Amino acid sequence: MLKQFKTVLPYFRKYASRYILGFLCLIVVDGAQLIIPQFIRRAIDLVSEGSFQLRDILSISLAMVGIAACISLGRFLWRFFIHGSSRRIEVEMRDRLFDHLLQLSGTFYQANKTGDIMAKATNDMGAIRQAMGMGLVTFVDGTFMALAILVIMIAQNPGTALLTIIPLPLVTILMIFFGTMVGKRFERVQAIYSRLSEIAQETMAGIRVVKAFVKEEKFAQDFSASNDEYRDASMSLVKVFGLFFPLIAFLSGLTTLILLLAGGKAVLANRMSPGDIVAMLAYLQMLVWPMIGAGFTVNTLQRGAASLKRVNEVLDTMPDIVSAPGAYGDIPEGDIEFSSLSFSYAPSGKPALQDVSFLLPRGSTLGILGRVGSGKSTLIRVLPRLIDPPHGSVRIGGRDVCEYDLASLRRAFGFVPQDSFLFSDSIQANILYGRRDLDPGRFAQVAAIAAIDRDVADFPEGWATVVGEKGLTLSGGQKQRVALARALAMDPEILVLDDALSAVDAETEDRILSALIEERRGRTNIIVSHRVSTLRHADLILVLEEGRVSQRGSHEELLSDSKGFYAEIARLQELERVAERGE
Repeated sequence: MLKQFKTVLPYFRKYASRYILGFLCLIVVDGAQLIIPQFIRRAIDLVSEGSFQLRDILSISLAMVGIAACISLGRFLWRFFIHGSSRRIEVEMRDRLFDHLLQLSGTFYQANKTGDIMAKATNDMGAIRQAMGMGLVTFVDGTFMALAILVIMIAQNPGTALLTIIPLPLVTILMIFFGTMVGKRFERVQAIYSRLSEIAQETMAGIRVVKAFVKEEKFAQDFSASNDEYRDASMSLVKVFGLFFPLIAFLSGLTTLILLLAGGKAVLANRMSPGDIVAMLAYLQMLVWPMIGAGFTVNTLQRGAASLKRVNEVLDTMPDIVSAPGAYGDIPEGDIEFSSLSFSYAPSGKPALQDVSFLLPRGSTLGILGRVGSGKSTLIRVLPRLIDPPHGSVRIGGRDVCEYDLASLRRAFGFVPQDSFLFSDSIQANILYGRRDLDPGRFAQVAAIAAIDRDVADFPEGWATVVGEKGLTLSGGQKQRVALARALAMDPEILVLDDALSAVDAETEDRILSALIEERRGRTNIIVSHRVSTLRHADLILVLEEGRVSQRGSHEELLSDSKGFYAEIARLQELERVAERGE
């Protein structure tokens, strides 16, 4: 369990002074609490002797009030220092986790669900904070109080004190036994919570599909089943506490019973005064908290360790793709060259690309056509190293893409995917996502090129219209055009359109592409599309089949090969257009 806490050691060192001050205040409070039974003892003995004066009791009472004031101030201070530090650790740990998540490669997100990641960033962080705060407080407080009370009791009346604490070793046994049970049950609770969060997140993200297929009832049943499982797992954990704390209370009652029997005899035999037995009873009642606190400590630390284990699994995961030592920090520009590129996602799997070679001069437009699964997306993903190509197989400006700093390499690209992702913000903010400083004139220009400006009058609040999560309130074509305007606003060296106009009608697409080619003169463009009409603007067109380049050339050259795949697709698409016109 303790090895999991290695992650938080740097934070302990950072806030060591705060923790030290907090624990000093905590010990002062504990020491002040230990003095109060002694005042009670003196007052009881004075009353029992019958020779007291009112001022004697009054002085004791005033002293107790002063000590109570010190206890109140001390409690505020230790909570300020210790709980404040645990909150700071929680914030920094969550920032660290989020920063690390941003560095991880796509393979991590393919293997881990969003709901589980969210649970680690929220629920698990709360458990870690409790361990770093209240868990340490109960450990230090309980240890100090237990030892101090035992020393005082034994020093005042060894025989009675030793008889009274006989049941206490059972507490240690219970702590070890229940601590193991708590840890296993809490890990299960967190895992089920992650599944519950995933179902909720997936349902809300895909609400259109859920409603379109009338699957509300199914998802409601799935959520209800996971919710019931979460309840059952939580109740299993609660049952452990329901048994643990009554056992502690029972053992506490036994110590009180033993004190009344043994202490009563000692008072009758004049070995203890009435004040002594009342003070010892007060100490025994104070000793109940360390016993309960021991269970709370074990539970909190077990929960914290379980959550840290889940968080550490993410923090220990290293990105698959990183910048090489001494990587070039300049943004790449120049010709793009593929040299005998072969790539497979699995060592023994079918190659996604096989022996792909071509040269694309800077300022040219490349078109890519191919069936589903022919390797089109893989080909464009190796350029910015979204997947890592073999060394020397892909070059930009004569330099291997693996030699560039990763951030600098990716700044050269503007990507517009088919499934365009928009943030839950205004249309204007989405377009300005990468260039907040874009001047109004340029904004109007990129909006016009992407042909999104003609739709602005239909938006309720114009450019300030909030599009909803993932652009839920826009049509597919509108989302693609907003995404295109966003990429154009960046003015990238290399613009990649991955079937990015598939939801746009042919007339609008042709208008966009004509304006885009004119706008992008001198810059490199890569257009992936299933439409031949889209690719006719390209200087070089590649046809991919089963990961190989089966054809290459200009639009006219490929059409002249009547038996080729490109010409076949062109004929089929022309027939479709004729059928649509009813000719």
